[in-house]
Amino acid sequence: MNPVASNLQIDSARLWGTIHETAKFGATPKGGVRRLTLGPEDKQVRDWFRRECEAAGLEVHVDALGSMFGLRKGRDMSKPPIGLGSHLDTQPTGGKFDGVLGTLAALEVVRTLNDAGIETEIPICIANWTNEEGSRFAPAMMASAAYVGDFTTDDILSRKDAEGVTVAEALDAIGYRGDRPVGFQKFSGFVELHIEQGPILEAEGKTIGVVDSGQGVLWYDGKITGFESHAGTTPMPLRRDALATLSEIVLAMETTARQYGPKAVGTIGEAVIANPSRNVIPGEIAFTVDCRSADAAIMDALDAGLRAAIKEISARRKVDVKLDLVWRKPPTHFDPKLVNAVEEAAKKLGFPHRRITSGAGHDACNLNTKIPAAMVFVPCKDGVSHNELEDATQADCSAGANVLMHTVLALAGVAS
Repeated sequence: MNPVASNLQIDSARLWGTIHETAKFGATPKGGVRRLTLGPEDKQVRDWFRRECEAAGLEVHVDALGSMFGLRKGRDMSKPPIGLGSHLDTQPTGGKFDGVLGTLAALEVVRTLNDAGIETEIPICIANWTNEEGSRFAPAMMASAAYVGDFTTDDILSRKDAEGVTVAEALDAIGYRGDRPVGFQKFSGFVELHIEQGPILEAEGKTIGVVDSGQGVLWYDGKITGFESHAGTTPMPLRRDALATLSEIVLAMETTARQYGPKAVGTIGEAVIANPSRNVIPGEIAFTVDCRSADAAIMDALDAGLRAAIKEISARRKVDVKLDLVWRKPPTHFDPKLVNAVEEAAKKLGFPHRRITSGAGHDACNLNTKIPAAMVFVPCKDGVSHNELEDATQADCSAGANVLMHTVLALAGVAS
């Protein structure tokens, strides 16, 4: 690598400025961001991102699901580009860094290469993937899942939010249903920078997480059907209480996950009582389950343990429990060559680092099923994410962006 490229550093102040500039789109009173995918605030940040990409000389295209791609040409345009980026949508009470850091760091990498007059051997392409969060439309990581063929474009376009608005209608409403088919943009590899969304790096004093794997995910929709009856007149032994049943299922899920700790987690994050009333024993409850592990065998054990517990609880309590598996994402094992490139960049730049497993799902996890992918993590304060209190330091964000840039340079090559 030439000396200029070897010693290159991103503009830390400029990256920090863009993070806070984009945080204005959907800013919340508590300092967070509410930017639901394909809503008006998402349009604002997308329009900003398009303008900045074009100002940096990128050729911007949008696919049929609204994912945005900015191509920086390389000397050899016969080869697919190295991809980098993340997403710009947030949770309903999200923060300034989740997803946004990776997308804006990708833009900063391009700006830095432009400022230094560096041409790469193969092209670079920065990406903003649609609906990574899954907070408005299901599934999460929607666009990248369609990119690798897990869903068809038409299937995703027909998905509805809680108000009955389809993805297609939402895309049209903000003008981001692109003219390129999903999958048009090819990649030779993809690297995603992200905050860790967990406490490990901060607790261990590490600046960089070299992500070598990602947890698999099991999502379930459940329904408990007991019998509604009077809270004052129904004796305890004769009750078919849906809520009491759910309480046992919650504890059974916790017990099952703890058996495999720290290599597994299990969460029941939603529960809705049908027709609730203070003096009526709940007769019907809908609930969700989220189980995760980086070990496929443990995922199978979690599934078996949860189903066995539900079978016993429902029989004893004389209620009906249906549990439908609605999504199974296998564990991710990132491409060794790209993981090593991330690690070498961290070493070269002198940052304390460690190998780490991603507890959360990311677009790079989907992409890794079809193309080589890897991730770079930086710490976030107290491991908090999906919360308005989400925070990270300027120094750590800049370190992550520099590792991203030098990883990309190693993969894309510097034209002589």
